[in-house]
Amino acid sequence: MRNSILFIFILNGLISFSQIEITDSLSAKEAVLIALKNNYDIQVSNVQIDIAKKNNSWSEAGLYPTVGLNIGYNNTIQDNSNNPFTFTPGVILSRSLVPNLSLNLNLFSGFAVKISKQRLEKLEEQSKGNAMLVIESTILDVLKAYYSARVQFDRLNVLNEIKSDAHDRYKYYIAKNKYANSSSLEELQFKNQYYSDSTNVLIQEYSFKNSMRNLQLLMNDSEVNENIKTPLLTDNLDFKFPILDFTNELNGLTTNNQQLQNQVLGIELQQINTSFQKSFLYPTLSIQGGFTPSKSWFRDLNGTFDPVETEVLNYNGAVNLRYTIFNNWKNKRAVDVSKMQESIAQMNYKKMEKMVSNSLATLIDSYNGNAKLVDLSMTNIEYATKTYGLAQKRFKSGTLSSIDLILFETTYQNQMLQHYEFLFNKISTFLEIYRMTGKLRLDYINL
Repeated sequence: MRNSILFIFILNGLISFSQIEITDSLSAKEAVLIALKNNYDIQVSNVQIDIAKKNNSWSEAGLYPTVGLNIGYNNTIQDNSNNPFTFTPGVILSRSLVPNLSLNLNLFSGFAVKISKQRLEKLEEQSKGNAMLVIESTILDVLKAYYSARVQFDRLNVLNEIKSDAHDRYKYYIAKNKYANSSSLEELQFKNQYYSDSTNVLIQEYSFKNSMRNLQLLMNDSEVNENIKTPLLTDNLDFKFPILDFTNELNGLTTNNQQLQNQVLGIELQQINTSFQKSFLYPTLSIQGGFTPSKSWFRDLNGTFDPVETEVLNYNGAVNLRYTIFNNWKNKRAVDVSKMQESIAQMNYKKMEKMVSNSLATLIDSYNGNAKLVDLSMTNIEYATKTYGLAQKRFKSGTLSSIDLILFETTYQNQMLQHYEFLFNKISTFLEIYRMTGKLRLDYINL
């Protein structure tokens, strides 16, 4: 959207807006940048990326040894009063302090550590891909909301123009009949038309305010309240659209479409999972080591012998080789199931690729159709404007009835309102194509 034509829209008709206060100006690009900064979904996605980055480490994959410290303090009372075969008669209180420092290092586990690290890297890429989808969706939603609000704004200007003409005619006939001391059918007709146009303007004001509220909700830029302060939307609906070539867009779809890229990451993750399941078919080799000093105190509660204190130092080390000979083919089944899931991921990718390609073709056809409708509506507006202007001149000269004038006015109004709808549909389909081909995020991701 960098090539959009920016302009400051004239403020004619804004004085009559009874419930709308125009404050600062706002372009489509500014709206998107505010949303990218404040949107809660994007903030959540950024936190998820940070989590994936933190987990993407060799220590999380299990490369480094684990060291544990355990301290035990035991108290035991042993009553040997009725035991004639003991060397320590009486009631013995024994206390012992036993700290233990242990180390466990995995030397080989079927390449599971390396595979786990690859999986963590792909999970980080997947988090970034999911964040890109959220960013794309946010940009698309904000731009659609922006141009939808702009459509409502332009429709409001048209209705205010019609209302202003009806008001001028109504005041003219009031003055005319006042001095002529008579009433006329034309006065009643224009009075009715003026109140009808006023109703349309009021309804359109609410539509415009609601569209602005939706835009500001996506931007998360202000509190939602009844008396909303409305920025001036400076981006025109009728900007220059690039020429879209279906063949070129389709050829770049697999590399630029974020949904397909995320699907590829899913396939790669499943392939890594298959390798991880295969690692259980290999033996594992690990070493353990430990150091356990202990200190004990013995005391006869009856006082038959003096307290005794002992100290012992224990060192231990071991090499452990483990290989599963048979576990009901559990590991082999896990590998086979993972391969099946891998084929499912491949089929889902092909399915999504066809769906995205078909959606792109449909959108391009819709865009071309909307572009033709916009061109036709421009021609219709040109003729409707000239016809309405001639009708006003003839009415003032008395050669056209008020009923016929209202018919020309209604035709002009309908053509203008319809034109803005066609413009919005063209913009909407263009933005969908721009997002699907990956160009929408490229316009904003490096800003």
